Amino acid sequence: MKSLCNLSSTFKLLAAVALAAQLAACVPVIVGGAAVGGAMAADRRTSGVYVEDQNIELKGSQKLATALGEAAHVNITSYKGNVLLTGEVPDSNAKSKAESLVKTIESVRDVSNELTVGLKTSISSRANDAYITSKIKTLFVSENHFQANLVKVVTENSVVYLLGYVTQLEADAAVDIARNTNGVTKVVKVFEYMN
Repeated sequence: MKSLCNLSSTFKLLAAVALAAQLAACVPVIVGGAAVGGAMAADRRTSGVYVEDQNIELKGSQKLATALGEAAHVNITSYKGNVLLTGEVPDSNAKSKAESLVKTIESVRDVSNELTVGLKTSISSRANDAYITSKIKTLFVSENHFQANLVKVVTENSVVYLLGYVTQLEADAAVDIARNTNGVTKVVKVFEYMN
C-alpha cells in the first residue's frame, strides 16, 4: 500500500511539474506582453502601430525566405511602416525582388533597401554585429541623451542602421554615439523626424 501511495504521490508530483511547465510556457507571453507595454511607454508608436510593425516583419520574413531561399540572408526591420532591408543577396535581381515583395505588404509606407550583393556573412561576423548593437544600446542608456527605446539599432557587417521617430537632437545624439563606438565602419540614418 505504501509503494502504491508513493507511486501516486510521484505521479501527482510529475503531473504537477508537467502542468507547471505548461503554465510556465504561458508566463513569457504574459510577461512579454507586460514588457511590450513597458517598452511602449518609451516608444512613440501606438500599440497598434507596434503590433503592425511586428506583423510586417513576420510577413516579410516569410515572403523573403520563400522567394529567395538559402542563398540570401535578409533581415527586415519595420518602424512605423518604414521598412529597412539589410543583409546579403546573391544578385541584383534578388535585391530588387526583395524590395518589391516587401512593398506589397499591407501597412508598408516605405522601404530602405540596404541589401548588398554578395556572399552571406559568417556566423562570427553576425556575432560581432550583435556585440556592436549591444554596445551602442548600452551607451544609449549610460549617456542618457534620450530614452534608449526611441532608437532601434540594426548592425549588419559592422554598418549600423538607426531607426526611430525622433527629434533632430535625439537623432544627432544617437548618430554621435554610434559613430564613436569601436568597430562601427559606417552609420546610416533611417529616421522619421518629428516636427
